Amino acid sequence: MMDEVAARPVRAPTILHADGVTRCFWCGTDPFYMAYHDDEWGVPEHDSRALFEKLLLDGFQAGLSWITILRKRENFRRAFDGFDPEAVARYDAAKVEALMQDAGIVRNRAKVEGAVLSARAYLDLRDRGIAFSDFMWEAVDGNTRRNRPQRIADIPAETAQSRALSKRLKGLGFKFVGPTIVYAAMQACGLVDDHLAGCHCAKA
Repeated sequence: MMDEVAARPVRAPTILHADGVTRCFWCGTDPFYMAYHDDEWGVPEHDSRALFEKLLLDGFQAGLSWITILRKRENFRRAFDGFDPEAVARYDAAKVEALMQDAGIVRNRAKVEGAVLSARAYLDLRDRGIAFSDFMWEAVDGNTRRNRPQRIADIPAETAQSRALSKRLKGLGFKFVGPTIVYAAMQACGLVDDHLAGCHCAKA
């Protein structure tokens, strides 16, 4: 007699929501997360400061869920002076200590100090006449890469492009920019479009 193997439930790659719209599975049914999925994720971002913000937030997200960071985003913006690189680059030890007392953000000393170092690296790049937006978009030759995955398993955690960009960022002094973090930022900023086939945001 053959052993019976219990079938494991398979999470559907997309969800048909109550509003009649089909979305990628990861936003669940949280209206806040659904709005982020619809209006921001995968939308090409070319503003250097906004790209810097998203890269830093993805660094803070490491080890946590993205919805946790998303819900704290306004607190982060307040605490980090709107993620203005010039302001963040000037943070001293006293400011770092103040941030470590701020319950509205992720109080991880290495990540807070890493944000300051990343801001200084951003300014060093700018002082060399290179816009951060141009630097980031160079990783995909200036054009969004639309991958249109069919299954959850088709979405990579990192790619050759994110590994190369991670290496370049680290070389400039940016912190918390491993290839997985960088790929998440590339997805968030529309350098790559990983909306699943069938999602209403999926473009041809």
